[in-house]
Amino acid sequence: MGSRNHPFGLDSDPMPYTLVAHDEHDERHQGAVVYPIYQNTLFTYASSDHPGHGYKYSRMGNPTVMELEKRLAALEHGERAQCFASGMAAISAAILSRVSAGDHVICVSQVYFGTREFMDSFLSRYQVEVTYVDGASIEAIRQAVQSNTRVLYLESPTSYYFQLQDLKACVGLARECGLETIIDNTWASPCHQHPLDIGIDLVVHSLTKYVSGHSDVLGGAVIGSSSWIERLSQVDHQLLGGIMTPHTASLMMRGLRTLPLRMARLGDTAMKIAEYFGTLPCIRKVNFPGLPEHPQHELAKRQMTGWGSLLSIELEQPLEKAKQWIDKLVYFRIGLSFGGYESLVLVVGAAEQSTEEQPVTLIRFNVGLEDPADLIRDLDSCHTFFTNGSGSGNGNGNENSCLREQAQ
Repeated sequence: MGSRNHPFGLDSDPMPYTLVAHDEHDERHQGAVVYPIYQNTLFTYASSDHPGHGYKYSRMGNPTVMELEKRLAALEHGERAQCFASGMAAISAAILSRVSAGDHVICVSQVYFGTREFMDSFLSRYQVEVTYVDGASIEAIRQAVQSNTRVLYLESPTSYYFQLQDLKACVGLARECGLETIIDNTWASPCHQHPLDIGIDLVVHSLTKYVSGHSDVLGGAVIGSSSWIERLSQVDHQLLGGIMTPHTASLMMRGLRTLPLRMARLGDTAMKIAEYFGTLPCIRKVNFPGLPEHPQHELAKRQMTGWGSLLSIELEQPLEKAKQWIDKLVYFRIGLSFGGYESLVLVVGAAEQSTEEQPVTLIRFNVGLEDPADLIRDLDSCHTFFTNGSGSGNGNGNENSCLREQAQ
């Protein structure tokens, strides 16, 4: 990347807590501390020859959206950001901006299912080939490189098994082979990981998750150098039309103000839940990079400064039995997504190591802002439920009934 300007005209970056609490406006809008919502589709010109302010039409650029983009770029240590209507709009635009018919993409095999579906269903229609590899193996990535390989797509950590890629090694390989690198940095967030500093070319985010933080608005972003984002903006953003609305941008900026606080709380709670799960004999494995026993824990400490809200467990129980337990939980609601204020649980399906003789079910948890003691009390039903071998008549139902009454 080229050199970038530091926020507020300083010679170094402020910490995230400071960055999200301040803006760079010397002249406030009537003294307002919150940036206004420019809820309009077009901007009139001062004269036929001089637009004056540079804005023409909100699909091409809107002050509220561009303010969010500026703040996201600063948080992610990038030169420029481009916001989109959803995370998938950002992901697809980032990929489409770098490939053409006949190109080849290398992608980590544990990538987000929406990204994989886009690659399998959409890219194939335009003669773009995709090879999926074990992201933990730099040698597997190297062996997948072809003469027409254009993009290496990463997601670190992944969002089900929380596998990491060695970003420094991936950047080195990409530069050696002339590849362009894109990473989904949603799980770690710009509070805990800065791939652009390591040399990654483009970073994508589902802003729906941590940045929003309230489970009430969709959005996505692509962040990188000015030259990369300019190309993406002119074609894959404006012409495909997956733009973010001004009102959405305002809500995202609201979420940004508390992002570092929420990430610190969520990471701390996730660690406590992961440690608790590690004490239960019915759980075969806890997947969370913050745990010392995670196979890539040392790599995680080198690449990240903290943890996200997601973790998963591999439960030595058949799928239907796991669902019976999940249905009894009170504070963990069953649902997709993550990064909001509420705790969620999702039965993913049979784990990779599951066999007919020894079934293992993969369950993903998103911890919210509830007190971790209450969450652990809710999850404590796991031990009694499976130890007694029955979902009824074991005292678990009475315990969770009391929790359910308290939660109402």
